[in-house]
Amino acid sequence: MSPLSRPARLRRIGLCVATGALAAVTAAAPALAADPQPVDHRGQAAASAPASDELSASALQREYEAQQKEAARQDAQTQNQARPQAPKRTYKGRVIAKPNLLLRDRPTRSSRVVGSVKYGTVVNIFCKTTGDNVDGNNRWYLLTDGTWAWGSARYIENIGAAPRWC
Repeated sequence: MSPLSRPARLRRIGLCVATGALAAVTAAAPALAADPQPVDHRGQAAASAPASDELSASALQREYEAQQKEAARQDAQTQNQARPQAPKRTYKGRVIAKPNLLLRDRPTRSSRVVGSVKYGTVVNIFCKTTGDNVDGNNRWYLLTDGTWAWGSARYIENIGAAPRWC
């Protein structure tokens, strides 16, 4: 019989399994960090359903700010001087919800309310996406006034051109 008791053997086996799993994850980390977007035969990224975190207002804000910083950094490198980067085009809309429009952290009716905008206020719209259906309209706008938050397009009237897709 082995000098190790049965519980000690099980602990040792569990430790070996955990160590092996950690080694596998560590080895696979560079491959997992790469962009897993499939590419179709024309060389363009294939459209896929967005993950729930991709529609987070704060995630889109971080992505936008990172793009702006990278563009400014590249511009400064090419010209050896820092020059403010022109912001991407924002669109305008007027709130038609009475008495106010609730702003949410995701384009869903069940997501957390992060603020509100009064009736008649003109808001800046960054982009649009599809989300929960609100009175027959499934479009949501990402607003950039103060805090980045989602508002239902059902209650925002476009002023000028329709916003671009996110």
